[in-house]
Amino acid sequence: MTDRLAAFARPGRFRRGNLHTHSTRSDGILKPEEVCRRYRAEGYDFIALTDHFVGLYDYPVTDTTGFRGEGFTTILGAELHSGAQENGALWHILAVGLPADFAPPNAPHFRPVPGMETGPQIAARAVAAGAFVAIAHPQWSGLTVADARSLAAAHAVEIYNHGCAMGCDRPDGAGIADALLTEGRRLTLIATDDAHFHEPDHFGGWVMVKAEENTPEALLAALKAGAFYSTQGPELRDVRIEGGRIVVECSAARGIVFLGAPQDATSVQGASLTRAEIPVNRFADSPFVRVSVIDAAGKRAWSNPLWLR
Repeated sequence: MTDRLAAFARPGRFRRGNLHTHSTRSDGILKPEEVCRRYRAEGYDFIALTDHFVGLYDYPVTDTTGFRGEGFTTILGAELHSGAQENGALWHILAVGLPADFAPPNAPHFRPVPGMETGPQIAARAVAAGAFVAIAHPQWSGLTVADARSLAAAHAVEIYNHGCAMGCDRPDGAGIADALLTEGRRLTLIATDDAHFHEPDHFGGWVMVKAEENTPEALLAALKAGAFYSTQGPELRDVRIEGGRIVVECSAARGIVFLGAPQDATSVQGASLTRAEIPVNRFADSPFVRVSVIDAAGKRAWSNPLWLR
């Protein structure tokens, strides 16, 4: 049993970052330096610029090292595409922390072609190269549980994608995530922008990563260790098991929701809640519990799973 989530047990301080961003190196409308400038101006500590890794754009792992500076850093990455999902569409796989020379697949455009790597194969190759890998926008992609289950190398699922919220009202990854968590998959949950800047798809969902240093190496290690939470604004301050109870502390909220296996959830509702607790045996039939915090404006924060067995 986990007593306290890594985000609240590890040393360091929280760093705000966006893990899914596009530029003119693929289908975004701003140059890489302007994307970095805007995120820095908005108070972010780091971003990963993750342009589409297809031949149409010359397989970019966009070099953002020149835009790092005091109080702001970048992590190299890309959105990988290779192989077909069950619905015949090309995989979208987020890879943060890729080496600049990551070998491209045979993915000339956004349609599957014969003989290309499968999604699980390119994800495993990215993990072997040192990347933090996430299943991107499951709802938008039409991902099935079988699809997601096959991506055995993934570290995380996008619980919220702000670009998909703004552009097509399909932002959610909770159903896929909870199905895999119920099966015992040790996944974490990220919120991202997926910003292209041609619509209000930016500054809407981010991760708060606990690290002692704001460096690519420290941030990547913390992401892989699950030392973060995701949010649209509300703060999580602690999620722990204490005296046989699950305890949550947060910024002012109207609802604190405890979620386990599908059909297993309970909530505490009220005005300006900053703490809630429930007996841990309330989730005796679930291998995990995770927390959503909802503020008065309807903005959410999401914890990573707390493993109960």
